[in-house]
Amino acid sequence: MHHSLPIYSRYRELFLRYYIFQAKWTKIPLIGNIVRWVANLYGSNMSRAYLLTLDEAKEIIDSASGLALGPCTCREVFKNCDNPINAEIMIGLNRNIFVQEREHDYREISKEEAKSILGQCHQNSLLHTIVKYRNKFYAICNCCACCCVPLRLNKKYGIGSALIRDGNIVETVKKQLECY
Repeated sequence: MHHSLPIYSRYRELFLRYYIFQAKWTKIPLIGNIVRWVANLYGSNMSRAYLLTLDEAKEIIDSASGLALGPCTCREVFKNCDNPINAEIMIGLNRNIFVQEREHDYREISKEEAKSILGQCHQNSLLHTIVKYRNKFYAICNCCACCCVPLRLNKKYGIGSALIRDGNIVETVKKQLECY
């Protein structure tokens, strides 16, 4: 486990606010391109989300050794809509530092309940993403277009590495989950 994971977990809300604050600098002439370059480098190496189809999200759920339901940090922080807050499914509980740091925010759920939540979120037109910090995939988030920080960074500020699509993401996540 990397030493920065507990810090990131504990202060995710501050990180998300900072990401959006810093992204606004991409609109400033001259320094905007530098800020965007640094942010894309950070996204490529540190924190990134991957778009998932509903079927891919369910396949990852089937591979997870443990699951917990908790709040979507983006919606919890930005509150731009009335979609349900509890829509983030933490995966691989055995070593999931994000759950360990905030036990009171999460409750363990079954694979069937997780798939049901995915279905409900899909019906509400929420995006399914899998989130990674450093080299650890830790959650399937079901977020809305108005609150989702990776989507906003990508679409509004041109930070393309914040949210990407990878056709091999399920296999990549499964390899990591095998280590749990």
